[in-house]
Amino acid sequence: MKKPQFIVVLIATLLCVAVIIFVPRSKKEGPGAGKENTENQTISTQTILDGAKTALTGTQKISLLSIENQLNTAKSPADRAVIYRQLSKFWADSAHRIEPYLYYTYSAALLENSEKSLTFAAQLLVDNLATQEAPPAIQNWIAANAKVLLEKALVINPKNDSAIINLGACYLFGNISDNPMQGILKVKEVVDKNPQNIYGNMMLGLGGKKSGQYPKAIERFLNILKLEPKNMEAMVNLAECYELSNQKSLAIEWYSKMKGLIDNPEAKDAIDKRIKELKK
Repeated sequence: MKKPQFIVVLIATLLCVAVIIFVPRSKKEGPGAGKENTENQTISTQTILDGAKTALTGTQKISLLSIENQLNTAKSPADRAVIYRQLSKFWADSAHRIEPYLYYTYSAALLENSEKSLTFAAQLLVDNLATQEAPPAIQNWIAANAKVLLEKALVINPKNDSAIINLGACYLFGNISDNPMQGILKVKEVVDKNPQNIYGNMMLGLGGKKSGQYPKAIERFLNILKLEPKNMEAMVNLAECYELSNQKSLAIEWYSKMKGLIDNPEAKDAIDKRIKELKK
């Protein structure tokens, strides 16, 4: 059954969930999308950066080089962090490439080494890991970098529940371990302590959906909706899980509820189209 990914994107756009998610990803012919990288599930940062540069215009290449050259004269880690921020801004605003943006945000956070900067950069990585489909090599690369940031943040504050959940998400979605239970246990550690933790329930729900454990995922999304009846992300994923588990009437019910909560005509049309397909 075809997943209604077009609905997920429309709803996420309406909610403005993690704006960086919508920066265009590498195209299929770019780094991480080839057969070799997909099978090996590994890719180097240099390969990603080199591949992204090939898509730049001449003017963009000159702009990038002028920023990169500043790294040669940077006198301190703080100076390098500022330049990394400039590079991340270039890749987000001018080049519209997500992986280099994430890498330079990650690099700046490492140098700043504050809980705030580490967790912010890690959150960007995990958002793009958990909510978007990407080649396994890119998923692995994102998760490995996020893991570095999160482990440093947890040294500073071992009780940061969001960081613990995100570390678990790296194992759940990033192919960094042969045992994804490591990720589930980390997230459950937080959720068992606080069953009303929305973010923890969301990660467990997304993990269940990814692994095809739809009843468990459905339970998590329903838990979220009991606490936040208008949580659109939970509603989208719940409807999709019902659809993927061939519970069409329940999928239609939740798609219809979503339609009643949004004003965007394009999103409404997309939902109507999906409901019509499910009724066939």
